[in-house]
Amino acid sequence: MEVEELACVAYLYSRVVRRRKKNRKFWVHPLLSDRSTKGLFNLFYNDLRKYEDKFFNYLRMSINSFDELMEQLREDLTGQQTNMRECISPVEKLVVTLRYLASGCSFTELHHEYRLGISTISGFVAQVCEAIWNRLKDEFMPQPSTQMWLEISNKFETFANFPNCIGAVDGKHIRVIKPTDTGSMYFNYKHYFSIVLIGVCDSNYSFVAIDVGAYGKSSDSSIFKESMFYKKMMKNALNIPDPKPISTLNEEPMPHVIVGDEAFGLSENIMRPYGGKNLTVTKKIFNYRLSRARRYIECTFGILSNKWRIFHRPLNVKLDLAQNIIKSCCILHNFVRARDGYRYDDTLTVQGLENIENTNMTRGSQTAQTVRDKYANYFVTDGEVEWQYSKI
Repeated sequence: MEVEELACVAYLYSRVVRRRKKNRKFWVHPLLSDRSTKGLFNLFYNDLRKYEDKFFNYLRMSINSFDELMEQLREDLTGQQTNMRECISPVEKLVVTLRYLASGCSFTELHHEYRLGISTISGFVAQVCEAIWNRLKDEFMPQPSTQMWLEISNKFETFANFPNCIGAVDGKHIRVIKPTDTGSMYFNYKHYFSIVLIGVCDSNYSFVAIDVGAYGKSSDSSIFKESMFYKKMMKNALNIPDPKPISTLNEEPMPHVIVGDEAFGLSENIMRPYGGKNLTVTKKIFNYRLSRARRYIECTFGILSNKWRIFHRPLNVKLDLAQNIIKSCCILHNFVRARDGYRYDDTLTVQGLENIENTNMTRGSQTAQTVRDKYANYFVTDGEVEWQYSKI
């Protein structure tokens, strides 16, 4: 490059720098410069660790669980120190992020409380959410093996009286502020903007699989059929156990099934209720027994929403961060559920997660209908429970 060109570039750069300095009132705002002495993390965190119940209420997990999570994330969250300014510690990043997810407060509130820049908070919240998903997903939401499916099936039979059931599936709309340049793709039939979370759970209220990011306006059946879980199921790539008998009166092997509502098409491995109003007693009993197993996914969404109250309001972030927030909350749900159980307060109400529209009335194949009829007959013969007739 010629000397004249270098001089021109240097001049233009100096103009830009001068303009930025002229427009910026402070290099570091005085409110933020006192973070080390007056920021909430430095004033509050060490005292909070002295009280287990307060710690759990503030960050939605026990101290031991927090410490284990911190060790798994430390490498991903450790920044590089410079002479210009001190890096934010990994512990502070995790505390601020968990508080953001647990309380549903805004970046502006955290900015004032923790004396951190809004753009700084936004940046490391995205970093922490991505690290949580990447570090925990293989341990706390692995693709189930055949043995894991069998264990799930045994628990559903024990707690929900539904044999060969390996999960419950449902979809939820998660509110978002209208994404820019997306038109009406995320505007759903309930007249607000959303992205869709599809979840499959076990009888322990933990997610077995999730699919995040579908347009709010998309139909329920198309969302599920486009999910990776469904595609793998259709290719017999989910390690689902071989069919086995469910009845002592009939030794015919029956397929293992996932239960869902009317939003999901009937197939050999997906059971949905009978449609219509003029149903026989056998069909009504089947619908009740299926609903009894399907309620586990509703409870799972309820626990998720009330523990991570970011879902009590629309997500006011970019779409990629919104998806990372949803995924990180789902994996944190499993992490805390496995280590700490759940508290009664987490199950009181279901807010922020709305059902997807139940308009899919696909009949399903003849084989799938036959499988459903056999399950229905089982529930009124040797699979009968004494209280079921009072529920229809």
